[in-house]
Amino acid sequence: MELEAWLRKLAEELGIFDLTLDDDGVHTVLDLARDAAHEVQRPAAPLTSFLVGVAVGRGQSLGSAAAKATSLVLGEA
Repeated sequence: MELEAWLRKLAEELGIFDLTLDDDGVHTVLDLARDAAHEVQRPAAPLTSFLVGVAVGRGQSLGSAAAKATSLVLGEA
């Protein structure tokens, strides 16, 4: 299944009708997962993405939450 179709189907199944994950958002999350997997360890990728998602759900922007996580992953925080 194509990624975009999968994301639409998953969002619908989860009842997320008010969010559109554009190309920038997809790249932000994928870059974050890559950095966490390479700089911490592989299991950090989905768990870091999950925690950033929780932060977004609680009101932070994706860009801000991902930037904080990336900074921490890369030892810049």
